[in-house]
Amino acid sequence: MKWLKGKWLDLGSKAGKHMQFKETYDRNTKIYTYEMKIIKVVAGDAGGYRCEVTSKDKCDSSTFEISVEAAHQEEHEDILSAFKRADAGEDEGDLDFSALLKATKRKKKPQKVEPDIDVWELLKNADPSQYEKIAFDYGITDLRGMLKRLKKMKKVEPKHSEAFLTRLDSCYSVEKGKRIVLKCEVVDPNTQVKWLKNGQEIKPSAKYVMEASGNVRTLTINKTTLADDAAYECVVGDDKCFTEVFVKEPPVTITKLMDDYHVVVGERVEFEIEVSEEGAHVMWFFEDIELHRDKDTKYRFKKDGKKHTLVIQEATLDDIGMYHAWTNGGHTKGELEVEEKELEVLQDIADLTVKATDQAMFKCEVSDEKVTGKWFKDGVEVLPSDRIKMSHIGRFHRLTIDDVKPDDAGDYTFIPDGYALSLSAKLNFLEIKIDYVPRQDPPKIHLDTTGNMVSQNTIIVVAGNKLRLDVEITGEPAPTVVWSKGDKAITETEGRVRVEARKDLSCFVIEGAEREDEGNYNICVTNPVGEDKAVLFVKIVDVPDPPKHVKCISVGEDCATMTWEPPKFDGGVVVKGYLMERKKKGSSRWTKLNFDVYESTTYEAKRMIEGVFYEMRVFAVNSIGMSQPSNSSKPFMPIAPTSEPSRLTVHDVTDSTCSLKWLAPEKIGAGGLDGYTIEYCKEGDTEWVVANKELCERQGYTVRGLPVGEKLNFRVVAVNIAGRSLPATLGQPVTIREIVEHPKIRLPRNLRTKYIRKVGEKINLTIPFQGKPRPVATWYKDGQPLDPKMVNVRNSNVDTILFIRHAEREHSGTYELVLQIENLEDRATVHIRIVDKPGPPQNLRVTDVWGFNAALEWDPPKDDGNTEITGYTIQKADLKTKEWFTVYEHNRRPNCTASDLIMGNEYQFRVYSENLCGRSDEPRFSKNTAAIAKTGLEMKENPYKEKDMNCVPKFTQPLVDRSVVAGYSTAISCSVKGFPKPKIIWMKNKMIIGEDPKYLMQNNQGVLTLNIRKPSTFDGGKYSCMAVNELGKDEVECKLDVRVITNPDKK
Repeated sequence: MKWLKGKWLDLGSKAGKHMQFKETYDRNTKIYTYEMKIIKVVAGDAGGYRCEVTSKDKCDSSTFEISVEAAHQEEHEDILSAFKRADAGEDEGDLDFSALLKATKRKKKPQKVEPDIDVWELLKNADPSQYEKIAFDYGITDLRGMLKRLKKMKKVEPKHSEAFLTRLDSCYSVEKGKRIVLKCEVVDPNTQVKWLKNGQEIKPSAKYVMEASGNVRTLTINKTTLADDAAYECVVGDDKCFTEVFVKEPPVTITKLMDDYHVVVGERVEFEIEVSEEGAHVMWFFEDIELHRDKDTKYRFKKDGKKHTLVIQEATLDDIGMYHAWTNGGHTKGELEVEEKELEVLQDIADLTVKATDQAMFKCEVSDEKVTGKWFKDGVEVLPSDRIKMSHIGRFHRLTIDDVKPDDAGDYTFIPDGYALSLSAKLNFLEIKIDYVPRQDPPKIHLDTTGNMVSQNTIIVVAGNKLRLDVEITGEPAPTVVWSKGDKAITETEGRVRVEARKDLSCFVIEGAEREDEGNYNICVTNPVGEDKAVLFVKIVDVPDPPKHVKCISVGEDCATMTWEPPKFDGGVVVKGYLMERKKKGSSRWTKLNFDVYESTTYEAKRMIEGVFYEMRVFAVNSIGMSQPSNSSKPFMPIAPTSEPSRLTVHDVTDSTCSLKWLAPEKIGAGGLDGYTIEYCKEGDTEWVVANKELCERQGYTVRGLPVGEKLNFRVVAVNIAGRSLPATLGQPVTIREIVEHPKIRLPRNLRTKYIRKVGEKINLTIPFQGKPRPVATWYKDGQPLDPKMVNVRNSNVDTILFIRHAEREHSGTYELVLQIENLEDRATVHIRIVDKPGPPQNLRVTDVWGFNAALEWDPPKDDGNTEITGYTIQKADLKTKEWFTVYEHNRRPNCTASDLIMGNEYQFRVYSENLCGRSDEPRFSKNTAAIAKTGLEMKENPYKEKDMNCVPKFTQPLVDRSVVAGYSTAISCSVKGFPKPKIIWMKNKMIIGEDPKYLMQNNQGVLTLNIRKPSTFDGGKYSCMAVNELGKDEVECKLDVRVITNPDKK
């Protein structure tokens, strides 16, 4: 789509602050809307504009005019200003009503109500000699002030100069780097002109070449640049002619597309693109709003060579949306997603071990001071009391427990409001007991089944976390503790997996738990009295493995459907769902597609750009966390199927075939069009049969092998890389049966008269016809069948061709075409005449010689070449020199007089005949010669007889019957001779035609013409023309038939 000014100026290169262009598309109505906006209109914007839309081989345009008028303020006319003094020194401008004062008082007569009259309009249109009278009538006394104001009101019309014959065009357009020529014509070829650019005189140089050739003055500008985009003038004395040159920049394309961004609130965003030309103009838009370089906005724009960058210093939630970059030859867009800032834990909660009556305080620090939260103990919310207190000061959150009791032991968790985050720690209660036990006591393992123990013997540990298991041991004497995993004993006291011994406690520690640490652990305590054993199962849970085989299974106009396989290892915990990210191919920036966990393994990504390659990756999420990203999918491109084909129609139907025609889809898109699939089914059936095995590339197809008499539905589907479009269907089923159509010959207009060709030329007559089933075409010449050796005939379903390779005289004749379908037929006749050069004239002789003249006569040639003789060429030759000279060319009569012959010479003559093909090959020589006698000889002159010119009127050419079409002007003509000049009377149906404006009668030296303007059926009848003089009269008549052509389609 283009916006043009004048004939050829493309306004796309003028996009900027002064002109803005906008394109929108409504998916519901499928209507494109294009807008052109002119900011701060100036006088140069006036003129004719054109909006041109092209699509493949179709083009449409709409023109409009823009008029620019100077801004003016409404003036409130005050008649009192007419009475102000002018040029009166200090009193200038005061009102002067002295003319209205009267010496005596008189009775006032009632005034007649007169319509309001604008005095100044009356003065502007009046003759200057009437100014004083008008001023007196309307009471204006200050004549000088009146004349001054009237002078200002009158517009000074520009003087018309005769210095230029042809002025410069209103505007010129040229591509950057090309040459342009400004040309005008002046009246005086000796006039010197000046060329100005923006008011400054141009000096001749290699860039500006000024030339003068006769009346033409030219200015040539070589290798135009953007600096040559200016106004130019050609000055001759006081007269000027103006023009404006627009330098069109080459289309600037975008070589690096814009990336999508996903940031948190407060981060800096830089949308960067690269263009093909340095210094190119780039327009930035947020949704449909253009972003300008203002100090008050948060947007900043950077240029670095071909790189253009849009910078948002601190992104907010209001910045979420689509950002566009436009050049005069390209467009790209990127999406910005902004999410709330993640909460960071600056200080985690630590485990506590306290004694009875001591104080326990849990403390944590987060990054946001405004974040509130709740405390939980073993999953139950902790409520404040006299002994338990909670505080929030700045970034710190505290839970204080005074006078700790055994019931306070457990897992404590702090959960910030609005964040999927939790901080946990354990409160261990250290109880001091003094037990009086016997000296010998068998060993006993006391296991704590709270905390990480999900069952009596299972402990769950997150991979990477620390496991510390404190087991209380009792027995006297002190028992020996042995930890083992399977058959292997764990004796290390240092390292990642170790055992620590304390009084009455055995500590089992795993630093940075790994998947290999999972399994059954045995603890065995022994002393001389006995032993005790326990089995613990340590389960290591982790984030899941990344998903596998991410691929695109289908695409749409701005969407794509992705699928993947779940991870092989779920981390020991059920996978809650998935997070998806995408990026443009070649970019390094990934954009999140979902914030909430998506449970299915099939996802439809939307808001993508058609025709751009994308890649996607997937993260698996369980209760432990998020996996590593999957491998990127293969690049895919969102492409929509085309719209349905339009205007599906039935072109022809036979007993076994049906020919369909349609137009291409209105919207094809970036995927192009591969072809069409044609399908049909019986009426009432739902199973469609594909008619073409391979895609049909043309917009027409004939379905063959159809059952006779069946009613079938047809549909056509457009196919491209994205798949099938919606089908285009016929409104009603088609009955497969031959349609009988009467034969009709469409004889071309040029064959309705005699068809004349020269000997040796080719004859190729194509005569279209119609009829169903296929009619039989037969040719006849002069009533006899054609000889195939002389004439070739080729017939098709829609026309017949008569072909003669080398035309001869014997091919002339009347050819008749007979078109027949069973007992129906139609006939047409073609008259062909083959013409050739004529033979020489016959019996050329000199009939008389007198003075320096000789009279010649001859007979027409025997062979006229099958066409009428158009004239003769007469030549003479002196018998002494034998050199031939032409006396007459194109002489139409079979006689002539050769004059200006030279005395004393004897002449011989020859004559060529001429027709449509040219002059005869051979001349005819005169049988005798003409001898011009010398002077001194006496010549006896015959007495002059005055010829009697009187003649009765006689029509030399009669009127001819005519058949004309109603609504088209026509004329009937004849010719008459007579002396004295006869009076001409035209009649219609024996009624004299008077001064009727419908008829125009003309007489040009005896050729009479009656012109009838746009005749109707009422103008038909007999027309006659009568010529009358004093010697007699003569009359001719003809019949005029006026026919009305009706449109067979309307019938």
